[in-house]
Amino acid sequence: MNKEIIKIENLKRQFTMGSETVHALKGVSFDIQEGEFVTIMGSSGSGKSTMLNILGCLDQPSGGAYEIDGVKVKDLSRNELATIRNEKIGFIFQSYNLLPRTSAIENAELPLLYNSKVSTEERRERAINALKLVGLGERLNHTPAQLSGGQQQRVAIARALVNNPVLILADEATGNLDTRTSYEIMALFQELNSKGITIAFVTHEPDIAIFSNRTIVLKDGHIIKDQTHEKVQSAAAYLEKLPKEEH
Repeated sequence: MNKEIIKIENLKRQFTMGSETVHALKGVSFDIQEGEFVTIMGSSGSGKSTMLNILGCLDQPSGGAYEIDGVKVKDLSRNELATIRNEKIGFIFQSYNLLPRTSAIENAELPLLYNSKVSTEERRERAINALKLVGLGERLNHTPAQLSGGQQQRVAIARALVNNPVLILADEATGNLDTRTSYEIMALFQELNSKGITIAFVTHEPDIAIFSNRTIVLKDGHIIKDQTHEKVQSAAAYLEKLPKEEH
């Protein structure tokens, strides 16, 4: 029996805006098993961003239940939520969110700065290993300004991996990248997933979803589709098919 990393039951989220109540999520249920690579899709207003914030423990549901790695999120304090974000979730954003004047190593080390259980030596070692894993072993001391967009996103992925999280949560992680670099990043995600890393990837791009093994589609706060892909496309194969770049 696979382990459930994410368990969501009848999840609701409503906001009060002026005199109106906006129902962003209207009773959503699904789970994500360990080792799955799931894309969560939907146009703006579908509830996708709200779902992302709840998955990332950045927001609390108005109703229903959310468990991550066996922990019920509902009754946790702000400090406990921060601990879960830091120890169980690796975040990757569209805009990389790297510190501009610091090296790739220092950026990758960031999540471990708040982890008192990890020594300075181990922190450095983990950051270097994570950067090697994403193919940046030669770029450890480069600052973001010295790296391409794709390389910056790789630093962000290394930073997300450094805490050995139970879930990688990616928000439009290829949104700022050209086609070739998007395929490179998706090939990296597929490689990480093949090592057993669980990934929830939020995107509005259907041509990115084909690289995951399951797609959940949200519309107007409901799940309208939850489909397992029989044949997962290989991002590396798509990369091969692109015309060679002129140098």
